[in-house]
Amino acid sequence: MIKIEKLEKFTTCEETKFIKPARLWYIQDGVRKSWEVVQTHDSVAILLYDEEADAFVLVKQFRPAVYLKNSDGYTWELCAGLIDKEKPIETIAAEEVFEECGYAVEESALERITSFFTAVGFAGGEQTLFFATVNDRMRVGSGGGIDDEQIEVVTVPLAEARSFMLDETKAKTPGLMFAFMWFFSRYDK
Repeated sequence: MIKIEKLEKFTTCEETKFIKPARLWYIQDGVRKSWEVVQTHDSVAILLYDEEADAFVLVKQFRPAVYLKNSDGYTWELCAGLIDKEKPIETIAAEEVFEECGYAVEESALERITSFFTAVGFAGGEQTLFFATVNDRMRVGSGGGIDDEQIEVVTVPLAEARSFMLDETKAKTPGLMFAFMWFFSRYDK
């Protein structure tokens, strides 16, 4: 577990790497309005199902914004990443599976499920959701992310996944819960 120290006050983001806070002005039904928005990259997320373990492969990582809400900050998420390179999204998705979870997944083995908008109240980034089946033979690395990312690869047995979705003691993302529901509606195990 990561030790968090010296939580400092909020400061204004003067220089940003991945987001750009802004104010958007517009006219709606003749009334001039404004809204605070964050311009961000779109993203990919991948639901991984380990057929040998009969379990979902997820990532668990520290998220500072969640820490402000629950003093823990760890979230259970799908393997995911930003679309911040000029590459096909399938290539980015396969790279994220390798970097975060350690599996070599062929781009052609990624099944596109759908895309949807996230954080619609302030960011509206589009996320494309994929599905892939993995097994031990595809494991070629330990995962855990790149650079200074500290990602823990975790599994949720399929038999426990429905109760996991509603377990409020574990912070989860809406994309993860949607992906689980997609899987259950398709494969109904």
